[in-house]
Amino acid sequence: MAIKTAPLTATQIKNAKATGKEITLTDGGGLILLVKPSGVKTWQFRYYKPGTTKRTTWTLGNYPELSLADARERRAQSKALLVRNIDPQQHQQQKREAEKLRQGNTFQKVAADWYEMKKSQNLAPNTIKDIWRSLEKYVFPDIGITPINELTARKFVTLLDPIKARGNLETLKRVLQRINEVMDFAANSGLIEVNTAINVRKAFPTPTKKHMPTIRPEQLPELMSTLSRASIERQTRLLIEWQLLTVTRPVEAAETRWEEIDLIANTWTIPAGRMKMRRDHVIPLSAQALSVLDAMKPISAHRDYVFPSFKDPKLPMNSQSANAALRRMGYQGVLVSHGLRAIFSTAANEEGFEPDVIEAALAHVDTNEVRRAYNRSNYLKKRIVLMRWWGEFVEAAATGVSIANGTRGIRAV
Repeated sequence: MAIKTAPLTATQIKNAKATGKEITLTDGGGLILLVKPSGVKTWQFRYYKPGTTKRTTWTLGNYPELSLADARERRAQSKALLVRNIDPQQHQQQKREAEKLRQGNTFQKVAADWYEMKKSQNLAPNTIKDIWRSLEKYVFPDIGITPINELTARKFVTLLDPIKARGNLETLKRVLQRINEVMDFAANSGLIEVNTAINVRKAFPTPTKKHMPTIRPEQLPELMSTLSRASIERQTRLLIEWQLLTVTRPVEAAETRWEEIDLIANTWTIPAGRMKMRRDHVIPLSAQALSVLDAMKPISAHRDYVFPSFKDPKLPMNSQSANAALRRMGYQGVLVSHGLRAIFSTAANEEGFEPDVIEAALAHVDTNEVRRAYNRSNYLKKRIVLMRWWGEFVEAAATGVSIANGTRGIRAV
């Protein structure tokens, strides 16, 4: 007949002392209290490791920090695991490691890992910088140190509410898109079960798409006249003309390098790394565009950039220089430098040029994925004709006339 052990009492434990050597008090079910001569009282749980006949001891903690009731609770939890053939010590170790991993995987830490992966996707340098800058400004201050598995939809809504209150819905959309990418990365890496930000966009209004302020082609003569008389640096004027004649984006125009210009073939090749569509973009240069380069040669031919910065000639001009000049010229809210491309698009479409050729000149990516996969033509020969016509259109506007729509004639304005 098995000997039944009498359970320990709180008084017995409190008064227990060891004089010459340590003593062991037994509570039953594998739970013991080891009392040392130093006065330290330690709870231990003795059990057989699952699947073996090996007996082992697990130190649970010291009394009185771990009370009799708490020690018995730990014993009950351990026995419940043993019934399922789970070693309680290993289970506890796994829990500690999971908690350590959880605490280490903060949103900012996971975002940094995601960002390194993002940088390998051949994105434009400015895009890469903008991604991290937006996270630093709008996300990290509030949830950067929060373990990623503690982030709920409610926390993301609270985070983004101030951006909504300011009416910056486009900013909110971009920030939420980046949060979703980080959370998807965490889910795909096994750090969280699901992306809790996936439906947060439904808690906010959808931003209304606003077109860049621009003007009609027939207003170009007035713009060219104002530009010629404006009190701005000559280099800034030439940059605006260059962007207008090459129908490039502001940052692409501002960062033009001399090494990208082929004066034999009369082309400008923008490398894929600087293009939104992530492939080289060859631009046929009209006589008018070449004239801009001729005007810049005395200023910057010995430098890397065609339009060097005024403050540091080793760097390109700021892409916002053209916008600042247009505002000073009285075009605030009427025209931005990106809108120069729209003038070209409107004029070329109304003139009857092929839409695909116009889109190729603007370096637009076809939104139809199937069509984009098969249509790899850059329409270079047709674009030579198009850009020559556009150069003449801009030159005519600079002399106070506009090329009439659809006739390629000229009318005075």
